[in-house]
Amino acid sequence: MDIIENKILEYKNAKEKHSKINCITQDLSDRAKDVSNNFTESQISGKLFGKLFSIKDNINIKGYQTTCASDILKNHKSIYTATVISRIENAGGLVVAKTNLDEFAMGSSNEHSIFGPCKNPINNDYVCGGSSGGSAASVSSDIVDVSLGSDTGGSVRQPASFCGVYGLKPTYGRISRYGLTAFASSFDQIGVLSKNINNLICTYEVIAGYDVNDSTTSKKEVQKFSFSNKDTKKMVIGIPREYSENSIHPDIKNKISDMIKFLKQNDFSVVDVSLPLTEKCISVYYILTTAEASSNLSRYDGVLYGNREKSSNIADMYKKTRTKFFGDEVKRRIILGTFILSSGYYDSYYNKALKVRRLIKNDFTKAFKDVDLILTPTSPFPPFKIGEKINNPIKMYLSDIFTVPMSLAGLPAMNIPVGLGDLELPIGLQLTANQFEENKIFSLAKFINDNYNN
Repeated sequence: MDIIENKILEYKNAKEKHSKINCITQDLSDRAKDVSNNFTESQISGKLFGKLFSIKDNINIKGYQTTCASDILKNHKSIYTATVISRIENAGGLVVAKTNLDEFAMGSSNEHSIFGPCKNPINNDYVCGGSSGGSAASVSSDIVDVSLGSDTGGSVRQPASFCGVYGLKPTYGRISRYGLTAFASSFDQIGVLSKNINNLICTYEVIAGYDVNDSTTSKKEVQKFSFSNKDTKKMVIGIPREYSENSIHPDIKNKISDMIKFLKQNDFSVVDVSLPLTEKCISVYYILTTAEASSNLSRYDGVLYGNREKSSNIADMYKKTRTKFFGDEVKRRIILGTFILSSGYYDSYYNKALKVRRLIKNDFTKAFKDVDLILTPTSPFPPFKIGEKINNPIKMYLSDIFTVPMSLAGLPAMNIPVGLGDLELPIGLQLTANQFEENKIFSLAKFINDNYNN
């Protein structure tokens, strides 16, 4: 088909043009062309026909490498295909590339990667965000129309903010994770990134919904989105007072103030809400996710698959393999998680964090009794320079201060691009809704997209 061939040619030209940003880890365009040759009439008339997709390199496609940007999986080929890939292709979409990421999705800058750092398309001296940095960069630079990333604590939303695109983390259980490499299983979600809000919504509707292969997916019906200007204006927008108490870059503060002013001028009701446990969120998040990472990554031992170091005994082989092939950030989180799960500290840290997580969720439940959506910054600061925070893990972890609360509560949240700051770098704001109310986010995002002059 001429349409398919032209789209793939567009992708190849754009990929070559933007090769220096280092967002693509694997070219899948030949596979996409082969798949399209067998498209049925329903696929040709599908909602995603001809749309170009990239996917984060921790999502599986049978017969192709899934590296997770780690040396331990450098030569690993998947034996099955993720549900989201099948659903995209059944709707006529073309998956043409895999994208760069922080190793095993652990990072906020896309600097922890065997492929090297992915650069921000707006200014190549700056990071693109992480861990789904390659996904955000691939849509920001117009290499593809839509990208799939994974979001554990902000890994779709923060790079979307840094690259000036839309980035959705859905409700926990809304989109199947079958075929997604696990980091922290009670948090991980596949998310959608795009420059175009309509493409994002359409993709979400295609890939969302129950999957028999993922027991955590909800059987709750996915409601088709329909925009109503009148109904959107009836929504009440909450502004968490605790978020303003955090250290926020002046560019971010200005965009929040401008957005509040814009909403009020358009007759939206904007009110204060309280999320009193905000200050506990980062600590709780890193206790729970490192514990889950320690467990999930124990499977990478050189026995069944992945790279292996030779040794005379199995215990030494485990040690040498994991020492050589895991990067520093992954090792750091495994060590932290193993410590947290140890017999002397399990109750003091892990169990206590689980209890606080429940209280954090209760804070959101209470807030959503009075508001439809919550508006916050996505990141406390704009993109930072490559190498600026790489040696300071604490500063890097604070990149997630506004995104991890929603992940702890399992809520849908989306970055919306709102223009450039004084440094000529993208700024994003975050909209959060109650569980399974993604359509409320889409409604306000579309209204802002159509009416906000940034």
